[in-house]
Amino acid sequence: MKIGGARSEPIAADRRRVVAPGVAATSTAAQPVDSATFLGISRSEMTPAVQAAIRTLLGELDELKSEVNLLKARLDEAEGLADRDALTPLLNRRAFVRELSRARTAAQRYGFPLSLVYFDLDGFKGLNDRLGHAAGDAALQAVAERLSANVRDSDVVGRMGGDEFAVVLVQADQATAEAKAATLAQAIEHDIGGDEGARLRVSYGVREINSDVEPEALIAEADAAMFEAKRLRKAG
Repeated sequence: MKIGGARSEPIAADRRRVVAPGVAATSTAAQPVDSATFLGISRSEMTPAVQAAIRTLLGELDELKSEVNLLKARLDEAEGLADRDALTPLLNRRAFVRELSRARTAAQRYGFPLSLVYFDLDGFKGLNDRLGHAAGDAALQAVAERLSANVRDSDVVGRMGGDEFAVVLVQADQATAEAKAATLAQAIEHDIGGDEGARLRVSYGVREINSDVEPEALIAEADAAMFEAKRLRKAG
């Protein structure tokens, strides 16, 4: 083996261990580890060329570690962006379904109630037509802010697409979720403003979550409950 030096015989054939003063040469357990025994290289073999090679290797390892950490940070950022709605700071549908599934599993394991609330903004298309898409986007962002501000950190909020939003309420049975949904709807409804003005109204449906129902089916049931509430409001 040859590492930057002139000798060609195996290093192990003439390896020397550095022993601390007062420690017998036959006792290997108490031998100190220093630069002379780094990677099993004896002090006599630690030539300037070998030391330079080791420093180069350590520098390359540090650079590689930095690149790996940077790549991991970029992957984490990309994953976070992939989970976020393009317009609001909420989860998108794909990420919301994933978190709903996780919450359902946790509720089943620990035996606590869980409910899903599905929101729809009444007359949102007309608002866009009258005030423009910028006003519509502002309204959606305001809804996202109000939902996020009025739920707990343990709850899950997502934009399901268009003017539809959903919330997973932890530790909430049907009755508790109904009451919370009414409070959230009241917080969402607000004046959009503008020359013509508009009033943002909200319909919602509530579905207590059972462990034997798949997330997409739960969403469909809450969505159906929301449309029934919308129909009853119009009929009234």
